[in-house]
Amino acid sequence: MRGLVQRVTRASVEVGGVTISSIDRGICVLIGITQVDHKQDREWMVRKLLNLRLWEDEKGNGWVKSVSDLGLEILCVSQFTLYGILKGNKPDFHMALTHEKSKVFYQMFVDELRKAYKPERVKDGEFGADMQVHIQNDGPVTLYLEPNLPPPKERKPQGPPKKSKAKDSGSAATASAATASGGAEPPTEGVAAMALSNEAAKGEAVAATAAATDGSS
Repeated sequence: MRGLVQRVTRASVEVGGVTISSIDRGICVLIGITQVDHKQDREWMVRKLLNLRLWEDEKGNGWVKSVSDLGLEILCVSQFTLYGILKGNKPDFHMALTHEKSKVFYQMFVDELRKAYKPERVKDGEFGADMQVHIQNDGPVTLYLEPNLPPPKERKPQGPPKKSKAKDSGSAATASAATASGGAEPPTEGVAAMALSNEAAKGEAVAATAAATDGSS
């Protein structure tokens, strides 16, 4: 997902000679969508657009205030050509998401932006239409945004951390110690049986000794 952001004093979109959207002071952002984009990219872009510090504060300090700080407007325009690459002198757009999928993804982005900000302050053009975009750049100030997120296959699902199994760790440590000393760890049941046999043998030996003593006296 790519965004070309321009700080503007005003901007508007025309379709067929009719103005369908317009804003005053704020930002105009051209949005490009590629084949691997998903929800995390939209969320990242929404946060950046609302928090970019492009304006002065009351004391004249530059790059302090954002759109959301000042309650300014945002005009979004879908722009698949942001994913164009050149083959010779001809642009190729195969990296851009297909029309139907891109339309759904773009509308979800605009809806999420409106939900995170003020719905009436977020305008957009007409997806897929031949638009005339009028931008009065203030500065000029233009920024290129692209999420630096890992590819989708490398993104690990988030969940509660796995509980450590202390008993398993203890058993593993015991087994390792037994192996290191050249012996094998006997089963717990076998150890109990061996202990009982030893106790029985001791009892029989004591009884035999007592009988021999009584016979000789």
